[in-house]
Amino acid sequence: MADFDLFVIGACSGGGRAARVSAAYGARVAIAEEYKVGGTCVIRGCVPKKLLVYGAHFAEDLDDAAMFGWDVPTKKFDWQVLRDNVLAEVGRLEGAYTETLTNHDVTIFKERAELTGPNSARLASGKEVSADRILIATGATPAMPAIDGIEHAISSNETFHLERLPKRIVIAGGGYIANEFAGIFHQFGSHVTLVNRTDVILRQYDQQIVDRLIQISLRKGIDFKFNATIEKIEKRESGSLHVTMKGCDDFETDQILIATGRKPNTAGFGLAEVGVEMGDNCQIKVDADNRTSVASIFAVGDVTDRVQLTPVAIREGQAFADTFFGKTPHQVDYSCIPSAVFSHPPIASVGMTEGQARNKLGQVRTYTSDFRPMKNVLAGRNERSLYKLVVDGSTDQIVGVHMIGPDAPEILQAAAVAVRGKLKKADFDATVALHPTMAEELVLMR
Repeated sequence: MADFDLFVIGACSGGGRAARVSAAYGARVAIAEEYKVGGTCVIRGCVPKKLLVYGAHFAEDLDDAAMFGWDVPTKKFDWQVLRDNVLAEVGRLEGAYTETLTNHDVTIFKERAELTGPNSARLASGKEVSADRILIATGATPAMPAIDGIEHAISSNETFHLERLPKRIVIAGGGYIANEFAGIFHQFGSHVTLVNRTDVILRQYDQQIVDRLIQISLRKGIDFKFNATIEKIEKRESGSLHVTMKGCDDFETDQILIATGRKPNTAGFGLAEVGVEMGDNCQIKVDADNRTSVASIFAVGDVTDRVQLTPVAIREGQAFADTFFGKTPHQVDYSCIPSAVFSHPPIASVGMTEGQARNKLGQVRTYTSDFRPMKNVLAGRNERSLYKLVVDGSTDQIVGVHMIGPDAPEILQAAAVAVRGKLKKADFDATVALHPTMAEELVLMR
């Protein structure tokens, strides 16, 4: 008999969920994690980053407070205090995730594991383990370009451990990670230059919403360099970095953050050696039940490069456990996944963009609300929010909701239920507005 019914490599959100639920169904489960339990999201991704976002928002909130009658005599930011508090919270969460697994009788190996066969793996300590099923949940890792001097740049992993806040920072990338950190560092007082190799950022989001973010960011002082790439990084004796550019003038800066994407973390796990089929981006190929080309080996989360979002990995881990240990087989529905960019202000989106809808449906109607939130009006802040509904012209069904503005992600979660439920524009129109709120704009568009 094998040592375990299930052996999980990688204690990320998806792997942890699969391990915990499978164990709750009665399976003998073990999990191996070479870094920290919790995975990218909890340890060095969305959770600590969101805490930085909260911290960054106080810069504007403290300015706005004066118009609401509050006397804030000084505004001083201490990066070390926030950094250390965030890292302490990450440590607490790691402990909580570990405790949850332990409470479900999951055996935890805090070391690297590599496959040695379809039903076996070897731990870094040399211990061999066997399992009826093996689940790979090793996530993704920042993609760093092969350029001279890249060792002087950092990825998003290192931003949470910076000794000091840079006065100037260059951020390479046009996705959500680049734009989120651009907003964070700007609010903390750094001069931010965002470099992108094309003239398009956040390409999966509705263009009208993205254009609004660019307009607001430019007014705040974030510098954009489009159709530009970093060719070389040199460290000066002063400690500053000289950045040789293609497509724009060279830079002198204090820090360079590379945020040009993440690649599946599949190297060195023995996947190819045991016959697991890989894709062009080094991702693990799986079917709808998360099974690889080897019948006993499965994969969930970013390592499959399907949708690199934590809630999706959790759904995949849950579906795996339900299907193979819970006797309730089902598959993840990827058709209506909400997402957000925690920029300043944040973007939230679900369903088809206007462009996607026109290409797929042909007949499309759009409704927008372009307004200045009440708080911004009294604060004397000219920043405007934009909400957008995309509607199938032939059926009146709302196929997309896109927003930029304060608390947009918090509001969108409920709207995502409406899109998932295939509600129509008439259903929104018939709903009584909740006044005075920003959310009421969703049911007032005509």
